[in-house]
Amino acid sequence: MRNWLWSVFERSVSRARRVRRRETEEFRRWLETSANLRHLTAMVALPVLIAGITALSDRVAELSFLLYPPLASGTYTLFSDPDGRYASPRNFVGGLGTGAVCGWFSVYFSETFLHVPTIQPLQAHPITAGLAVFLTIAATWALSLELPAAFSTSLLAVVVGVHEPSYVASVILSSLIVVSVFSVWHTEFYQKRSRYLYQSTKGDDHVLVPMRGEYAEDAAMFGAKLASAHDAGKVVLVDIVDEDAIEEVRETAEVQDEDPTLVRGQATDLETDEVAETHAADDVATDLERRAQRIRTRMGVPCEVVVAGDGTNESRTILRTARETNCDLVVAPYEEKHGGLSPFVRKLFRGRIDAIVYRPAPGADSVDVRDYQWKRVLVPIRRAGDTAHAMIDFARRLAGATGTVSVCTCIDSESKRRRAESTLADLVEAFSGSFETRISRRDIDDFLTANDDHYDLVIIGASTDRSAASRFISPPTFERLHDVDCDVAVVHRG
Repeated sequence: MRNWLWSVFERSVSRARRVRRRETEEFRRWLETSANLRHLTAMVALPVLIAGITALSDRVAELSFLLYPPLASGTYTLFSDPDGRYASPRNFVGGLGTGAVCGWFSVYFSETFLHVPTIQPLQAHPITAGLAVFLTIAATWALSLELPAAFSTSLLAVVVGVHEPSYVASVILSSLIVVSVFSVWHTEFYQKRSRYLYQSTKGDDHVLVPMRGEYAEDAAMFGAKLASAHDAGKVVLVDIVDEDAIEEVRETAEVQDEDPTLVRGQATDLETDEVAETHAADDVATDLERRAQRIRTRMGVPCEVVVAGDGTNESRTILRTARETNCDLVVAPYEEKHGGLSPFVRKLFRGRIDAIVYRPAPGADSVDVRDYQWKRVLVPIRRAGDTAHAMIDFARRLAGATGTVSVCTCIDSESKRRRAESTLADLVEAFSGSFETRISRRDIDDFLTANDDHYDLVIIGASTDRSAASRFISPPTFERLHDVDCDVAVVHRG
């Protein structure tokens, strides 16, 4: 009974750990979307800052509780749109301070020169309120300090009847506290969020390449180029010894009238099948090592070779080999069957390891002639998210410091243009280097076909995050790119 209870406890703990890892991974991917990160930061930063300033105002006389409404409004503007029009420290402090000065001055001017009765709390005078708004508009416009929250600090002085200039000092002091926290967050975290949050920028440097099909060596060079962007990068070439290869060795031995029980003069007691399998594995390893040496020479990246035994499922064998060799990215050559992706590629796209399927341009030069330089890379995206970030990171690695990365999206109406511009800006601003952003009203297929001669490579998503119904109604774009006259890489996030 005790053993049974202990077994149940261990299974429960293991299940809880798996759920926790899965939920943590989902939360991290959710945070990769910049809009989600901004909203979450605003939810955390705004209450903490206001609570901190409230506690400080109890001890510092210059910090008035009157400034909380405009301060909260301005703080939310900062964190919800950190790269927006109103997010600069100068605009924030200057705008709130200017509004406070205008509000205080309007009260003083109205009472002193316009003979308005002394303003009491919650008894604002229409002339004073109008004068405060007019002065705020004029001053912020003239000083280029437009900030919506400036009207709050201005009118608050009118509504409360502020007569002391200490109100202005409290607004400036509190806004300086907020903008200092914002500047540290924006500079040290938000602008570097690709380093801290985007998993593709920290990983995908150990690349496994299945050497199969007509594009195998091209895919290996592509994977080596990706790996070479990281100091710890390496490439692992893997091939599978299947029954067909073993049978071919067995037939060759029979034709040459060799003794099938001898392998280079050793292991004379082995069975015929084992000897044939050893011969086949040796031949595959020799071929892989020859290709690995070419990759080391041309790409300058470490390259290892692995010979895997045939399993019940080749894609499962590749994914298992990737885990065993500590590889976090699989780069496979493009394969088709009956006009669509081969079962091997489809099963790779169902795995939990990042995968890229690479297809060179139709009529591309041979491996010996190609320079494998992708200096002009196009990245079409459908929406922001971890897949889009991974594609941009891969494009940046391939293009290098001297290349050009273009990130594009297609819209069906002009009403969506501004939102699309904001989405593309969020995507590229997190990465170092220069980017070009493009928005087109054309269908994505037509856009890629019309622009393929301007680019060396198109990196596109595999759409594996879409539902089966969505994929049935609208097939993934990469399945319709047969006429694109440049290299194509299809990215799947595991």
